[in-house]
Amino acid sequence: MLENYFPILILLAMAVATAASMMGLNFLVGPSRRYAEKCSQYECGFAPLSRVRLPFDVRYYLFSILFIVFDIEAAFLFPWAVAFRDIGMTGFVEMVLFLLVLLVGYAYVWKKGALEWE
Repeated sequence: MLENYFPILILLAMAVATAASMMGLNFLVGPSRRYAEKCSQYECGFAPLSRVRLPFDVRYYLFSILFIVFDIEAAFLFPWAVAFRDIGMTGFVEMVLFLLVLLVGYAYVWKKGALEWE
């Protein structure tokens, strides 16, 4: 039974070797000029070394959360599409209901203007 996993082991070894070689080549060939701005922390579109009490824009967080929600939708669509013949009409109806719920959420977010990035 373990011989069935041998191609997966080969693929995993090739993926690790490819990633390691790309990182090694980047380290050897790529430019390495360090300066203060490059080495500073960057998060959420504002300078991290400012006063703590300053208000900041939360649109970045909202946009990223919306991206994750709709990315999860795509993650659910792939297995459903693969097993579409096996799950029959019940699976189709359930996925249509799932997509309708997401569509209502998308329409709500669009109406509230959360997708506009002024």
